[in-house]
Amino acid sequence: MSQTGRQTLNVSKVLCVILGGGQGTRLFPLTKDRAKPAVPLAGKYRLVDIPISNCINAGFRRIYVLTQFNSTSLHSHISRTYKFDQFSSGFVEILAAQQTLNNASWYEGTADAVRKNLVHFLNHDFDYLLILSGDQLYRMDFQDVIAQHKETGADITIATLPVGRAEAGALGIMQVDDESRITRFVEKPKDPAVLDTFKMPAALQTKLGVKIPGDSFLASMGIYVFNRKLICDLLDNPLSDFGKHIIPHAINSNRVFAYVFQDYWEDIGTIRSFFEANIDLVCELPRFNFFDMSAPIFSRPRYLPGSKINGAQVDHAVISDGCIINRARIANSIVGLRTVIGDGTELNRVVILGSDYYESLESVEQHEKAGKPRVGIGAHCKIENAIIDKNARIGNNVTISPVGKPENHDDALYYVRDGIVIIPKDAVIPHGTVI
Repeated sequence: MSQTGRQTLNVSKVLCVILGGGQGTRLFPLTKDRAKPAVPLAGKYRLVDIPISNCINAGFRRIYVLTQFNSTSLHSHISRTYKFDQFSSGFVEILAAQQTLNNASWYEGTADAVRKNLVHFLNHDFDYLLILSGDQLYRMDFQDVIAQHKETGADITIATLPVGRAEAGALGIMQVDDESRITRFVEKPKDPAVLDTFKMPAALQTKLGVKIPGDSFLASMGIYVFNRKLICDLLDNPLSDFGKHIIPHAINSNRVFAYVFQDYWEDIGTIRSFFEANIDLVCELPRFNFFDMSAPIFSRPRYLPGSKINGAQVDHAVISDGCIINRARIANSIVGLRTVIGDGTELNRVVILGSDYYESLESVEQHEKAGKPRVGIGAHCKIENAIIDKNARIGNNVTISPVGKPENHDDALYYVRDGIVIIPKDAVIPHGTVI
């Protein structure tokens, strides 16, 4: 993208909208008490911090987050985190679904969510509406996207990602011409014969530098740029979803272009993808780099002390702020904020989401008298391939592993999803429990 296009971009002409998603059933039980964008990530962040940070790093500071399910913790996080000074026009604001005298329905899809707030958006002065998802992990320079949108004279620009055949059936797939204009679009194609017609030609793969072995396809990332006037026209109908309805119709009558992104991107839509994306962060060279300060990921400042390690063995792990780790062995794991881990405990491939508070000595003593564990992970536990949600109380001599269990299972104390054990938020796992 030319530097001229970037330099002439007026960032105040871009309005950003982050879609908070539906009930997040595929991320249950992490979404049992919180909206999908509020799910903790990498020990100290929330999923929503990713798109918001990408917006801020691009200089776009007018940001709405649309949500309707379990929005309390998301609202709390955003209100405590993203505060711009009173002399700027910047804001990050939640627009929760609401019933009105004119409309008693909730958001019925991505396009419907934008439609129901369109009057609110149009009160702002903007030329481009940037629509994002609230549950993806990636780092993108949105200025490049807007600059290409302007240079091509596009009505709509869709951010796309080259993917292999195995991933293509779960995504919206498109075909483009030599100028990257989208000519065809199909949502989640299941028929191999249909999918074959969307294969990227070898010449286009070479031009873009695509290095995927075998067949490759261009998949929608759920990131859209719309011109102001066009979004009003496209939503003047009852159609409810961008991918299924709005985009396919628009391709036939408007200039719709693909912005091709070739870096790490992960849709955090399932327990397996959430788990693997977190575990990848403990690698020496993770695919997503939180240490890249040229485009930092922002989150709520908590003013916690540095973590204290009392003789533990730690191998490839992320240890967040405010933890107290005694003589444990931790490998390939994420240890979230304020986590307390007892002596002799072994953790391997465990994602601990941390705690919202430090338990008082009085509370610890009261629980001990009742035979209940304190907040955190007790002594001499062995835990592998598991997610420990916030404020869980895991007793001494507890074993947690998915070995021998079904891929998906519900129990009074835990859940298994995609072969991973999940200990839910505020759970109490008694001393000596074997899961």
